[in-house]
Amino acid sequence: MMSTRALARTATTFAPPVMEARRWLEGVTHPADRPLINVSQAAPVDPPPPQMLEAIAQIVLTEPEAHLYGQVLGLPELRAEVAGHWSDSYGGQIRADQVAITSGCNQAYASALMTLCAEGDEVILPVPYYFNHRMWNDMAGVTTVPLPTGAGLIPDADDAAALITDRTRAIVLVSPNNPGGVEYPAETLRGFFDLCRARGIALIVDETYRDFDSRTGAPHDLFSDPDWDDTLIQLYSFSKAYRLTGHRVGAMTASVARLAEAEKFLDTVAICPNQIGQRAALWGMRNLSQWLAGERAEILDRRAAIADNMPKLAAQGWKLLGCGAYFAYLEHPFAMTSADFARKLVAEAGVLLLPGTMFMPPEIPGGDTQVRVAFANIDRAGVGLLFDRLAGLPFAHRT
Repeated sequence: MMSTRALARTATTFAPPVMEARRWLEGVTHPADRPLINVSQAAPVDPPPPQMLEAIAQIVLTEPEAHLYGQVLGLPELRAEVAGHWSDSYGGQIRADQVAITSGCNQAYASALMTLCAEGDEVILPVPYYFNHRMWNDMAGVTTVPLPTGAGLIPDADDAAALITDRTRAIVLVSPNNPGGVEYPAETLRGFFDLCRARGIALIVDETYRDFDSRTGAPHDLFSDPDWDDTLIQLYSFSKAYRLTGHRVGAMTASVARLAEAEKFLDTVAICPNQIGQRAALWGMRNLSQWLAGERAEILDRRAAIADNMPKLAAQGWKLLGCGAYFAYLEHPFAMTSADFARKLVAEAGVLLLPGTMFMPPEIPGGDTQVRVAFANIDRAGVGLLFDRLAGLPFAHRT
């Protein structure tokens, strides 16, 4: 007799893509004259700058509260700092009680979904999507509705409107985008905001990479709306800005009522965000603006290096679909799926990157020919070396 038992929540989704890709390295050696170029993960590998390390050491040694439980919604001083900074940079009015600090931006997303969705509800994600968003939707029993983006990787609010049903609870946008790198125009974000407000659903905007946006000034005007919190939920990560990945500090900006609901979830999974990491983030916001500007300039130079080196690949049939923040998203020309291609690169070119199939549902075409390059940890020379290796591949092309 066959069992009708439902799958456990974790069995409803796929394995973590970055961890899966790391397993491709097992048993593979890379010669000294061709070391591995790892462009698989969108995270800085260097520690925080020395001045922040000194500050963290002082926090550890002199602040007893940093080793104790704190408030579920985060350190009050950090919530106030984010509110003030966001109010200034976006030209809006954000209060401290509209900000929650979370254990990384992934937890902020999970928290937002927990306040919005019940079993069988729907969330619209533009594709290619950030795979952890899809994974959480799966495990929460939420149906992911993919929104194709087409040329330029910019989603269209009119296309999204056609996908909204009575089970839709939110549309999720990531800008600058992961995996595509593209920066969504302000009018695109405004169009989605107006659509979501009109249809009574939430707009979740993940701005993890806002500190590396190439534009000057506010990337959108959504916070200038005095009633922004009836629709908008903004997510952020301190990991990329201050190299605090291991400390797990993120933020969610939303209505007071929504944060009260999120508090229930946060209290049961972490009790409070990392206390040392929160204090480090606060110190960074108050003291590292000039250093962060230098980090941004370096990332923008690496982005420019992608464009400068792209002719090497274009001559071989490659296409650059999107580029910005930490990412270049490309279409490869070879007669194999991107999943097979990515695995072959490890041994045959000493390159670890992620295939587009990790960012796309199988029913949407495109993932089989696409790859993501996360260039945050390779400088301009490293970009050139990477593109040289990709340009010299002997694989057969598609016909």
